[in-house]
Amino acid sequence: MVETAFVLGVLVKGLDGLVELMAGTALLVLHQQGILALTRSLVAEELREDPHDLVANLLLHQAAALDHGAAVAGGLFLLLHGVVKVVIVTALLAGSRRVYPWAVGALSVLLVVQLVQLVLSPGIGVVALVVLDALILALTWHEWRVGRSFHDAWRSVMHGWFPRAYPSG
Repeated sequence: MVETAFVLGVLVKGLDGLVELMAGTALLVLHQQGILALTRSLVAEELREDPHDLVANLLLHQAAALDHGAAVAGGLFLLLHGVVKVVIVTALLAGSRRVYPWAVGALSVLLVVQLVQLVLSPGIGVVALVVLDALILALTWHEWRVGRSFHDAWRSVMHGWFPRAYPSG
């Protein structure tokens, strides 16, 4: 069970990092009207289905209110955050147990930054990220302490799900 949560958590963290890289790049490259147009296109289908959708309307409101300084600061934050996550996940996927102390350290720093962000501007999204990052940090710590690489955890999980395709040897 812990191995499954660790494997899924690392994969989700990698996807999260890629999304942050794309969002950070968009915030740095696009002008305010471009950000608003992109946001409109991303939420258009949801708003057609439910014109009162809370998340879609919140995203549109935030995009409309975004100024250049906030876009640059947000873009740089997301790029830095995304790069750190992608590097951590890539190193874990490479299978080296030596990366665990670095991953635990980097995830701890990111968690502290998110906790500060939570105090300064509380929101359900920040709470969700804090909980997810705390869980991934705890799972990474656990896997490091038991001496299991990501590859070992992956094989164990795959053997449990697909015993014939992933023999335990």
